[in-house]
Amino acid sequence: MGGTARVSGRSLVIIAEDFTVKGGSIGHPNAAKRTRLVRLALEQRLPLVLMLDGAGERMDNQNERYPNCPNDLQLLADLKGSVPVVALVLGISAGHGALTGMFADLLIMAEGSAMFSAGPPLVQAALGVDATAEEIGGATLHTRDSGVAHNLGRTEQECFAMARHFLSLLPVHAGAPLPELRHQPAAARREVAGLMDIIPPQVNQSYDMHRVLQDLVDDQSLLELQPDFGRSLITAVARIGGIPCMLVANQPAVLAGAITRESAEKACHFIEVADCFGLPLISLLDNPGVMPGPAAEKAGVLKAAARMFQAQRRYHGRKIVVTLRKAFGFGSSVMGMNPWDGQVISLALPCANLGGIPAIGGAQAAHADAEDAARLREIQSGAWVPADAMAFDKVIAPGDLRNELISALYLRDSR
Repeated sequence: MGGTARVSGRSLVIIAEDFTVKGGSIGHPNAAKRTRLVRLALEQRLPLVLMLDGAGERMDNQNERYPNCPNDLQLLADLKGSVPVVALVLGISAGHGALTGMFADLLIMAEGSAMFSAGPPLVQAALGVDATAEEIGGATLHTRDSGVAHNLGRTEQECFAMARHFLSLLPVHAGAPLPELRHQPAAARREVAGLMDIIPPQVNQSYDMHRVLQDLVDDQSLLELQPDFGRSLITAVARIGGIPCMLVANQPAVLAGAITRESAEKACHFIEVADCFGLPLISLLDNPGVMPGPAAEKAGVLKAAARMFQAQRRYHGRKIVVTLRKAFGFGSSVMGMNPWDGQVISLALPCANLGGIPAIGGAQAAHADAEDAARLREIQSGAWVPADAMAFDKVIAPGDLRNELISALYLRDSR
């Protein structure tokens, strides 16, 4: 089933699989309906919501003549990046239905749901493996381990609320104005003096980046995206000064904020979403670099980090980069701190440290003598030296950070 609806005053298209009718399976008639609805979203440039709870293609489709028309997967591929697409997996989603979810900008799974290319009976027949739906493709597996899904909702209502929140921060279609709320009380300028208490100046001490984000964004506007996957980096949408933004922030509380394969893959997807729909990109840096070691290299961290670098380099919108404390090696580059990288502004807090490698361990790796090692530590002792070399446009007090972000976001006009 499906049709058009209005959410928060804006029109969109909805496709919903109905498990109570033949297990929500897709026969030729409802395949045509799905195609018609995706085409409607494409032609009218309306957001699309997919509610998945079905068994995929019907087995007896092979006995019927297939209509000579495109299928919804082809049109979803055409739709990608043109209008926002949200998929909600609310039950068991298999085969064709599950594949449609792969085209979503945000894929939300309800607790107890599952999603896979083939379910338990086919897995047993093909591989001789007995496994439950949850073991093959449960919600926890996909949101924590595989990264196939983004967010997990405890209930259907929580899933719906996340979908509404996400869509409320995106334009109706690519190129449309952002849904700004500049004149709401939550958008007002204010100091964030608490950042001095949250961020320790010592680079080897951890803290929770979530506390920083909560201080910086407009009240009640923050929605973390894919929170259980690639946890050394936080991706989120929120409003700052009433303007919807995409936030990419290292998380020093997990692996010191190092860039891992999982975190790079997560960031790459959401930077591309921000680029498609014109959301400003705010990068908050505090990382020791790309994750080193045999396990990280075996996982393919270099390739994933390179893709993240490419995504932020190809981003065309308002890019704001803030170095909170440390940014070493390729870890700074993938977060967009390179000079001449299209930033509206590059900011730093006074305690920020840069370098090709950290002073701790870096001197040993470079076989530096005691004098050179001491000089390396001196260079990495604050933001003023790199600022003098134009690595930063401005060194600011922590309490000024929210207001500086708002000024940069408002730079294009004086509304």
